[in-house]
Amino acid sequence: MFFLFHHRFIRAIALVIPASICVLTCSLAFSQEPYQVVDHWKIGGNGSWDYLVNDPTTHLLYVTHRTRVEIVDTTTGKEVAAITGLKNAHGVALDTEGQFGYISDGLSNDVMVFDRHTFKPVTTVATGDNPDGITFDPLTKTVWAFNGKSSTATVIDAATNRVVATIALPGKPEFPVADGKGSVYDNLESTSSIVRLDVHTKAVVATWKLANCEAPTGLALDVENRRLFAVCDNNKMDVVDADTGKELASPAIGDSPDAARFSATHQLAFSSNGGGTLTVVDAANGYKVIEDLPTPKGAASLAYDEQTDRIFLAIAEYGPSPASSTKSRHPQGAMVPDSFTILVVGRK
Repeated sequence: MFFLFHHRFIRAIALVIPASICVLTCSLAFSQEPYQVVDHWKIGGNGSWDYLVNDPTTHLLYVTHRTRVEIVDTTTGKEVAAITGLKNAHGVALDTEGQFGYISDGLSNDVMVFDRHTFKPVTTVATGDNPDGITFDPLTKTVWAFNGKSSTATVIDAATNRVVATIALPGKPEFPVADGKGSVYDNLESTSSIVRLDVHTKAVVATWKLANCEAPTGLALDVENRRLFAVCDNNKMDVVDADTGKELASPAIGDSPDAARFSATHQLAFSSNGGGTLTVVDAANGYKVIEDLPTPKGAASLAYDEQTDRIFLAIAEYGPSPASSTKSRHPQGAMVPDSFTILVVGRK
């Protein structure tokens, strides 16, 4: 009896252990799979673009496209609506109630408020000169528009659509993030710094000079671990403590970075680089670069969907580079009409 039980037990263990090993190794292999291009969504139309914002609750992607904002269904890749009447759209912020959105219109010097159900404009709110980066603070229900040319931040009460503060900044602002815990952060491109603002007092409470970063643009935030990820013009991603401003690491990224995003689920930081790469940094293991995915040149704006682990990049086709454009780092010809496309990156 013992002999039979013993052999049955050993046989059961022999079957279970390989299965367990397979589950472990398969899950590890999946988590380490490289990102790759999985789709192209042709949008068409002409003109430049800026920020992309993903709304996972409605599966919609908002893409600023010069005089309009394209709204794309991320389950189908089809455009479902467009918000028009803008002069030069830069960024989009979304409230936490799912009711309103806010578009920074650089040439109009205002923020357009729109209804997220009808996609119709509701009103406009005057800002400083050339509003660019924009974010929504869920703690105070305020919209923060950062004005590039006047080096100010305009704070708008979302309940009344009235300006409640205008904050002078010690440099030209770029991309902002809100932590939902009382702070808004913004890169200052002209001084290679990060500024921290208090959402209650609506004032600058800290300015952190970045020794390892030149001209930061995109900014991402790991709220739980209190880490900021600033992408910099000297091909670095500066990892900064969000409470003290201490620089923790500076992994190398691609040329001409513009946008950054962070995945809380996978503990990864992303940098989209106009020079032709998407850099993936492992935030859980020493901030090592684990991938530099080749992308078309100019793919410098991105959004990230945490639910599907998909990255969205804006691209277009260009004609031959003009012979006279030797001063540009990445000279290119005129944009091919109707070539505007969303590149979808993921792990199969």
